[in-house]
Amino acid sequence: MKKLTGTVLLFFLMLTVVLPWPMAAQAKTTDEKTEKYDLIVVGSDPEGIAAAISGARNGLATLLIDTRPEVGGLMTRGWLNVIDMNMAPNNLGNRNEILNKGIFQEFYRQIGSGTFDVPRAQEIFEQMLGQEEDLELCLGVKYFSPVMGYQKGKPVVEGVKVEDKKGEITTYTAKGIIDATQDADLAAAAGVPFSVGQEDAGYPERKMATTLVFKLGGVTPEDWQEIRRVLTVDNDWFTGATNVSAWGFGPVMEQYRPSNARVGIRGLNIGRQKNGTLLINALHIFGVDPLSKESRSEARRLAEQELPRIIDYMKENIPGLQNCFLAEVAPELYIRESRHIYGEYRLTIDDVLENRDFPDRIAFGSYPVDVQASGPKEKGAVVGVPAQYAIPFRCIVPQRVDNLLVVGRAASFDSLPHGSARTIPVGMATGEAAGAAVALSIEEDKTFRQIIKNSSLINQLQELLNDQGMDIEPFTWRAPEVTKHWAYEALKMMRKHALVQGGYSNNYQLDDIITEEDFIHLLQELSHLYVISIPGELKDKKGDPDLLSGKKAALIISQYAGQEMSREEAFDYAMEHYGDKNISDSLADNDGRLTRGAAYSLLKSYVEKNKTK
Repeated sequence: MKKLTGTVLLFFLMLTVVLPWPMAAQAKTTDEKTEKYDLIVVGSDPEGIAAAISGARNGLATLLIDTRPEVGGLMTRGWLNVIDMNMAPNNLGNRNEILNKGIFQEFYRQIGSGTFDVPRAQEIFEQMLGQEEDLELCLGVKYFSPVMGYQKGKPVVEGVKVEDKKGEITTYTAKGIIDATQDADLAAAAGVPFSVGQEDAGYPERKMATTLVFKLGGVTPEDWQEIRRVLTVDNDWFTGATNVSAWGFGPVMEQYRPSNARVGIRGLNIGRQKNGTLLINALHIFGVDPLSKESRSEARRLAEQELPRIIDYMKENIPGLQNCFLAEVAPELYIRESRHIYGEYRLTIDDVLENRDFPDRIAFGSYPVDVQASGPKEKGAVVGVPAQYAIPFRCIVPQRVDNLLVVGRAASFDSLPHGSARTIPVGMATGEAAGAAVALSIEEDKTFRQIIKNSSLINQLQELLNDQGMDIEPFTWRAPEVTKHWAYEALKMMRKHALVQGGYSNNYQLDDIITEEDFIHLLQELSHLYVISIPGELKDKKGDPDLLSGKKAALIISQYAGQEMSREEAFDYAMEHYGDKNISDSLADNDGRLTRGAAYSLLKSYVEKNKTK
C-alpha cells in the first residue's frame, strides 16, 4: 500500500467491471491477501476526498480506493473547473457567506476562487490527503466489488475486494464503508435500491445531458480581454466575465446546427487556465447510458467528431476566439446524472424550494435547481431557487444494506432536487459528515440506522461536525410567497414532473392566462404519466397559441376523455366533477379566461379521478 505518489494506471471504472465478482462474501484463496481498516472510502472525487480526510482526522485508519490514476475525479479527470457555490442568504437578500464550511472551505480558500486551474486543484487535494497520517491511498485499481455478509438476516457490506494494477487481489475489511463513486457503483452491486435518471419523475428514458469538456489554445491575453469586453456590456445573470472565467454567448451558440441530432451546444462556460488555455463546458451529448461502457465510448466519439465543426463556428462567430484551436479533450466525460439511491429519506423538490430544515441536518444547499437539457427538444430549465435547505443524514444512509453510506450526486435525492444538491460543495459536506458518522458509529457501537433513530447521537454527530468547522446549526427561512397561493397544491403536482419552471425569480405565473397550446401539452403529458387513455387522433394534437377560456378548456378535456358534449355541457360537467370554488372565482375574476393556477387545479382533479397509475 502506498501513499499518493507513484500510482499510475489508465482510468477504467464502469459497472460492467464492478459486477463480475459475486456480491456475497467469498472464501479467501491462497493467493489473496486480507487487510483491515476502520474506514474504506471508494471513489476519490471531491466527495470521497472529504470523506477520507474526515475519517482520518477522527482517528480512523482509512483507505481511499479508486480506479483512477490520480485523485480529484470530476475536477481533475472531467475538467469541471468551475464550482457552483452554495452561499447563505441574509435578511437583505444578499448571498455573501459560504454555506458549507469545513473541508470544502479549506479547499476553497487554497484554490482562491470559484474558477480554478485544474493542476492546482489536483495539487491541493494531494497535499490535503498527504497531511493525514492515518490515511492511505489505493489508486489505479482494475476493479472492485463489495464483500457482503449478513447480520440478523440483513445484508452488510463488510469490505471491498480489489484487484490492483499488478493483478493482485486483496480483500479490505472495515468497520464502515463509504461509496463516493459518481454512480454509486459499490452500493448498486451491494443491492441498494435506486432509480436512474428522471424515471422517478415519470420519464425513464431521460437523463441530463453528458458533456465532454474541451480545451482551446491560441487565445492571447488580448483575445481574453476582448471576450471580457463583449460579455460585460449590458451584463446580466446570463452574461459576464472575470479575469479567470466567462459565461455567455448563448444566442450565438443557439444558431449552431450540429451534424448529429445527439449533439448540441449551449452558451459557453469558459474557465481560463494559468497557461492561457481555455476550458469550455458547453457541449451536450444526448441519449447516453452512463452505466454502459459502450454508450460512454460512443458519446465521446460523437463529441470528438463534432468538435472540429464547433471550433470553426466559434472562430467565425465568437469575438476573441478567431485564432483558437482544439488543444485537448478531458480524460473523462462529465456525467451529470445516473443512479439516485433510495435512502432512509429521499430529498424532494418541495424540500428544496420550500427552504426546509431537518433535525438530522448534515449539510446545506442553496444553488438553483438547474436541470440541464435531456435532448434536442427537452431543453434545460431552472425549476426554482431556494434560499437555503438542509440535507438530512438519512439521505446518505441507504435502504436494505447496512454498514454503508453513499455520498455525492448519487445520494438519496429525487432527480429534480438533485439539480441543486449535486453540486460539489454539498457533496463534500456530505462526505465530511459521512467520515465523522463512521467514527461516531464505531465509538458508540451503533449502526447508522440506529444513529438515525437516536436524537442524542444525531446531536453528537452535529457537534462533531461543528468541531471540525462545519457550522451545522438550525435555520429558518420563510417559504416563498407562491406557497400561499390557492393553487399551490396543484402547482406542486406539475412541478414534481418538471412541467413548470419558476426560473431564477421563482415566478410560476399562476395568475397569468394560460394558452391553449400549453394546456393541451400539460393534458397530454399528465395523461401519459398517469396512464389515462387518449383518443388516437388527439395524441399528437397541437393547440393554438391563443389565450384559453374556461369553457374551451372544459371542451378539450371532454374530447380527450372521449366524451361527445357541447361546449356548455362540457363546462357544466367539468365544473361539477373537477372544479371548485377557487376555480369558479378565478374564472369570474378573469372574464371566463383560465389562469395557470386554475388550469393546474382543473388538471390535477381530472388526473386524480381518471388515473390508472
